[in-house]
Amino acid sequence: MPTVPAWIEDYAMVVGPEPDDVIEEMDEYAAAEGFPTVGPAVGGWLEQFARMVDAESVFEFGSGYGYSAYWFARGLAADGEIILTEVDEDELKLARDYLSRGDFDVTIHYEHGDAIDIVEAYDGPFDVVLIDNEKTRYREAFEAVREKVAPGGIVVADNAIAGGGIDADAVRELLTGERETASDTTEGIASFVRAIHGDPRFAGSLLPVGEGVVVATRVD
Repeated sequence: MPTVPAWIEDYAMVVGPEPDDVIEEMDEYAAAEGFPTVGPAVGGWLEQFARMVDAESVFEFGSGYGYSAYWFARGLAADGEIILTEVDEDELKLARDYLSRGDFDVTIHYEHGDAIDIVEAYDGPFDVVLIDNEKTRYREAFEAVREKVAPGGIVVADNAIAGGGIDADAVRELLTGERETASDTTEGIASFVRAIHGDPRFAGSLLPVGEGVVVATRVD
């Protein structure tokens, strides 16, 4: 299910930050392996989010081979840090290789295992959090990290519209009460959005680019 017309996606990439040689190589890897990433249009937004809040610390729930982390690292403040988490050790090793070649001065932590367990070992505060793990666990991830999001910080969640069998119409209908049940992944996204709505410290919105991104700011 496309989120935006292809020409708008292309336009977003032209307007957004210019990818470097490493990002282009990572995009080629994703295309060859069929590996899902946020893509360069959303990647440009991740870099911008980091710059907009002058981020010093980023935590990722699900990092794959480091694609999102690479974009974040380009926008981090000098001497900032980013924490990658990944259950696939080979992907984490690949992430280490790609990020070691980036032209940025940040501290990078590579954590192998379940992000929801790993986040407990970090005190925060985090200026930006990416939620991109199992869609059925988005709410669990948010609840595990929300106390550690800095005031003015941002929570970004991918696949709000598509990917992994998600039905955007069904998500909307679940949230408006027009529907009671849907697939597990679709219900996972709806449950995550309800958790944002239920916490007065956060204000959320939908960025309709890539496969859809929910962006929630901690406003207190």
